[in-house]
Amino acid sequence: MKNYNISKHHTFYVIGLSYQKADAVIRGHFSLDESQKENLIIEAKKQGLEGMMVTSTCNRTEVYGFAEHPFQLIKLLCQFSQGSLEEFEKVAYVYKNQQAIEHIFNVGTGLDSQILGDFEIISQLKKAFSRSKKLEMVNPFIERLLNSVIQASKRIKNETEISSGATSVSFASVQYILNEVQHISEKNILLFGTGKIGRNTCENLVKHTKNDHITLINRTKDKAEKIAGKFNLIVKSHSDLQEEISKTDILIVATGAQQPTVSKEIIYTKKDLLILDLSIPKNVSENVEELANVKLVHLDHLSQITDQTLEKRKDYLPQARLIISEVMLEFNAWLETRKFAPTIKALKQKLSLFKDEELDFQRKKIQDFNNQHAEIIGDRIIQKIMNQFASHLKENNDTSEESLALIQRVFQLENLS
Repeated sequence: MKNYNISKHHTFYVIGLSYQKADAVIRGHFSLDESQKENLIIEAKKQGLEGMMVTSTCNRTEVYGFAEHPFQLIKLLCQFSQGSLEEFEKVAYVYKNQQAIEHIFNVGTGLDSQILGDFEIISQLKKAFSRSKKLEMVNPFIERLLNSVIQASKRIKNETEISSGATSVSFASVQYILNEVQHISEKNILLFGTGKIGRNTCENLVKHTKNDHITLINRTKDKAEKIAGKFNLIVKSHSDLQEEISKTDILIVATGAQQPTVSKEIIYTKKDLLILDLSIPKNVSENVEELANVKLVHLDHLSQITDQTLEKRKDYLPQARLIISEVMLEFNAWLETRKFAPTIKALKQKLSLFKDEELDFQRKKIQDFNNQHAEIIGDRIIQKIMNQFASHLKENNDTSEESLALIQRVFQLENLS
């Protein structure tokens, strides 16, 4: 990628880690909450970086931005998370320029999701953009890129069936329960945590299990009550957690806390208990497995579930990739025109200077000189010349670098690199 006058740092990077190489523990180390994301961006701004977004979900943590070297972004990620450089080097990835652009398209359209066709990430990218815009860390490149990814995502949703059927970790968890638990409609189910994953899980539970023994607990009770009201479910206070665990057959944990919220110390039930931990970092301590009656399943296990619906989605991958290629082509075409902008602008300023000097000279020589008419004619001539240059640069893309250099030499334009 050349200097497209989008950032003083000419290289666009994506650095991060995902479920593909990093297990839940490592992903937890690099997980960022809202304040950490904001502080990371604020620090990047202090360091003179520009054009940056940060996203952190249960499946991935990524930083997108311009830098002189990717280590600037890696260092920021390690500084504001619990992760170390050594851990990052073992499981992470660094993409630059066109490779980075392709990666964000694949992520934003669900092709790189843990469950193919899960479009949850696009809303996370939108939030990341809003956060960066609020902190004045969005440049034209980032804005145009994200809008292009959103466009591709919408087209894939509308033009293919890659997202057909229920998707995401919340669906996989319910599918696991349906496959593993007999007489599910008769079992007591406790859902601890009613964030986005919790809400989606709740909806899938109601829809697929036909169970009316579902209890919700959340640290903020009114949030749980809003969801419970929608589905006519039971809500208990956070202080009742231990008692409710003793009554339940299935415990689903999706609290989004940075430390485990459930451990063997609060489990007193002697009957079989299935625990599903849908959180990153893990919100259920592994010590629960020391209890003979407890079975713990983490979302990494759930993501391995494949069924006919997910297999069928793979048929739409070629169509989805074709859509991405089309939208990415449009983005790259826009990107190409950006590199003409500094030269075209400087050329117009130089021609305007020629015009002003000549008009000033003729104004002194010619009696009753019509300044208004001369200005109009001069501006129209400049615009015609500009149109010719712009048209030539766009139509002769293979030689545009040489053409730009020639224009700069001929008209003695300032160094624009």
